[in-house]
Amino acid sequence: MIHAILGKYKDIFIESILKLKGSEKRITLAKIAEAHGIGGQSMVAKLFNVGRDTIGKGQKELQSGFACEDAFCARGRKKTVVLLPNLTTDIIAIVDSQSQTDPDFKTTRLFTRLTVTEIRKQLIEQKGYQCDQLPTNQTLNTIVNDLGYQLKKVMKTKPLKRIDETDVIFLNVDDIKDEHKGKSNVMHISIDTKDRVKIGNFSRGGKNRLCVKANDHDFGTDYVTPFGILDVNTGHVELTFTKTKATADFMVDCIKAYWLKNKNQSHDTLIINADNGPENSSRRTQCMKRIIEFSVTYHVTVILAYYPPYHSKYNPIERVWGCLEQHWNGAILDTHEAVLGYALSMTWKGKNPCVTFTDKVYETGVKVGKKIMAAYEEVIERKLGIEKWYVTIDPVRCKGVFEMEIKV
Repeated sequence: MIHAILGKYKDIFIESILKLKGSEKRITLAKIAEAHGIGGQSMVAKLFNVGRDTIGKGQKELQSGFACEDAFCARGRKKTVVLLPNLTTDIIAIVDSQSQTDPDFKTTRLFTRLTVTEIRKQLIEQKGYQCDQLPTNQTLNTIVNDLGYQLKKVMKTKPLKRIDETDVIFLNVDDIKDEHKGKSNVMHISIDTKDRVKIGNFSRGGKNRLCVKANDHDFGTDYVTPFGILDVNTGHVELTFTKTKATADFMVDCIKAYWLKNKNQSHDTLIINADNGPENSSRRTQCMKRIIEFSVTYHVTVILAYYPPYHSKYNPIERVWGCLEQHWNGAILDTHEAVLGYALSMTWKGKNPCVTFTDKVYETGVKVGKKIMAAYEEVIERKLGIEKWYVTIDPVRCKGVFEMEIKV
């Protein structure tokens, strides 16, 4: 009947009805079905390609005079992050400790050495997920990218060589962090010395809104060297600048000053992440002597957890250097005040760092006698297999040797 009535206007009529949405569409279809009479539901369902339940719902709305509210948000499969509310936090916990900053400090992005397959494996092994519970690798890849991690290697910092202990060292750094996370008696810091900053009318390769011209060559002998401390637990940053070389004595003085300034009554353990460089290496005798001296004097257990060779960019403090380079890139750092001013106005996690300058001149090449160092080696604890990269200094064990050296 309806085909005969509509005739050549049938397609226009159907198209117009289908443009309606929700309750309006259902009620209109119900009216057509009732106007048709017996078999109206079947005819309308076939003609408009809808379900008979839809027409029946429209008839109830027509009879009651109340429109049913469509719950579109309840349709379809929920997102993975909704089904697994802790997944994002667990991924961050796994990936963040194994991510590095841009080696050229050109961006503040992070790069991870983990593949999606490895992330899935660690989620299962470390966080207790079931394989069929986790989303596909493609979905995991999307989640990781949305978190700001780039799943690719920075080719320029690809290790020149990889030692057998690399994975064990990384695992040790992660284990130390997890073991002491949230403990009120532990202060956990990441330290590093940035490459020296030349003072002068030199271009730093960035852009400036002011019309400023730099020298045609970056010659000059005046510079400062920044040393940074990042508190892993609180996110607090302290930067200390020196005109001389960043020696072992300079670094330990900065660490001691930070401890005395920021410790609370419950702190009795200090974890230090570093890159095992020439001045802060666990084999650098003067560095070890000064840290042992600090440990005994203030009765602090010190844990030195180094990153493996050629992987120093994974050290969290490196991200602060990337942020600093981005902040003063394009500026003319022609005075010490300019350097300190830009460093002080930088923000890390919404806060300005504490910036100081020391004019103390540190002697270079200071060493400890072999006999004294041999005695210290007897009382410090090095982890088997990664002796250079993990050292525990117990103030009680070291006290006797320290007092013996003082008497000598």
